[in-house]
Amino acid sequence: MNLRRHLTVIALALTGTAFLVAAGCGPASNGTTANQGNTAGGPTADAEGAVTLTADQMEKGKEIFFNRCAGCHGVLRKGATGKNLEPENTKVKGTAYLEAIITNGTPAGMPEWGKSGILTPDEVKLMARYIQLPPPPPPERSLKEIKDSYKLHVPVSKRPTAPPAGRNWQNYFGVVLRDVGKVAIIDGDTKQLVSIVNSGFAVHILRSSASGRYFYSIGRDGKVGMIDLWMDKPDVVAEVKAVNEARSVETTKFEGFLDKYVIVGGYWPPMLVIMKGDTLEPVRVISTSSHEIDNGEFVREARVAAIVADHHSPTWLVNVKETGQVWIVDYSKLGDGDGPVSINMISAERYLHDGGWDTSKRYLLMAANARNRISVIDTNTKTLVANVDSKGITPHPGRGANLIHPEHGPLWGTGHIGSNHVSFIGTDPQGHPGNAWQVVRTVELPGNGGGNLFIKTHPNSQHIYCDRPLHPDKELADSIYVIDKNTLTNKKTLLIPEKYRGHKAVHMEYNKQGTEVWVAAWGRKDQKGAILVYDDKTLELIAEITGDWMVTPTGHFNVTNTKDDIY
Repeated sequence: MNLRRHLTVIALALTGTAFLVAAGCGPASNGTTANQGNTAGGPTADAEGAVTLTADQMEKGKEIFFNRCAGCHGVLRKGATGKNLEPENTKVKGTAYLEAIITNGTPAGMPEWGKSGILTPDEVKLMARYIQLPPPPPPERSLKEIKDSYKLHVPVSKRPTAPPAGRNWQNYFGVVLRDVGKVAIIDGDTKQLVSIVNSGFAVHILRSSASGRYFYSIGRDGKVGMIDLWMDKPDVVAEVKAVNEARSVETTKFEGFLDKYVIVGGYWPPMLVIMKGDTLEPVRVISTSSHEIDNGEFVREARVAAIVADHHSPTWLVNVKETGQVWIVDYSKLGDGDGPVSINMISAERYLHDGGWDTSKRYLLMAANARNRISVIDTNTKTLVANVDSKGITPHPGRGANLIHPEHGPLWGTGHIGSNHVSFIGTDPQGHPGNAWQVVRTVELPGNGGGNLFIKTHPNSQHIYCDRPLHPDKELADSIYVIDKNTLTNKKTLLIPEKYRGHKAVHMEYNKQGTEVWVAAWGRKDQKGAILVYDDKTLELIAEITGDWMVTPTGHFNVTNTKDDIY
């Protein structure tokens, strides 16, 4: 690395700038255009320094941007978790600067796409130029197009009427094999592979039906799959391409409406798609484009970052990321799809990302990670209770972690992408009013910088687990951090086995009983990954689940914990 580039990376680390974050890359449009002529050769610049790409290079850049970049920076590249990468911002930085960031990442959470080998040197050069050119217009999607993509593989009448004999299917895990477009179903008792299911590209999450019988998968490509776990070899019984890009799917969990509907939130187009819960037949589309809460400016790309089903009322709570609104969507009068859907829009904070319930499932805590705050929604009164300073940089809780502390009472925890803080917020305004809606304790993970994506615990465990896969230090990214619930200190750091070093340890999930913690060793597509199983009491590695089929394992979801929102 030359001196100029080395100094650039140091400056970024000191300022905490994350130009292209954990799913991210960016845009452009400063009077420059793509070269539609010769498609051979590499990126070029004209005599005045304007960047040009061939049509083939633009297509390649578009594909990489979708796969790695749009999640944080947006299809229109206006930013959210990641920075705004419109041309007036990217072009002034220069190509060498952008190449350095894409290659090396930053401690604030930008992955080292080049250094890790996920992008080749030529791809890094391409993306540094691609994001200085105007983004191609993204396609829209109509209800008719959604319905045309719908496939019912196995009608309800032809599905099993009883769960598989001899299997504890409620302790199944669904493991996302991200880059090969598959989901592995693993028996949590025996650690045996039960089935490998074809899914959408880069599945983001799995959500259990209220009964636990079905996994609903949502891919980055907007494809929804309905996996029947009662089959001897679980498989997709219905599928639909709801949107072009997505992160969230959820079922209905209120008594009387259990699994009646399924909802998908679109990144692009920004909208909600509601389907029938037993067949995935599409019935309703609702745009989420709206006006943001700061200045009332209209936001076309108002993406749905997370959806949580209320257990106590017939509603979903929907994070509309760029607007800073939490929508309470009432499905009680929807009927067969032709009835009304009422929406209560609550102004919270920007930019909303992810979060989950407190222990009572009355309060919903959502990270507004651009403002380093946690928005708290009271689902009884349907109001914003507080915007809590998270005491860290870029909170990223996943669903978060709930615990009952002997001194502070009920707490909810989040880690941070941009700093090494794990923060615990009081969630009991009746029993512990002095602690309610403020950070009562922070824990600093070893080393500087953040990189945390997920935090997890279980009512039967005395521990809280944090990962750090976005940290540029390989040893820190290969570690899981164990926090003691009583002392709220980092009790132990678990470094994954040497043969998986450099893979990145990501996402923790307990088994149904809360006695084991499963961690993914997430490597490149050409590496064999693993699910590492730790004993929660001894913190010793007790099993490695691997095979030639274990390619890019990332999120993994236990049936019972997912359906009951245990975290």
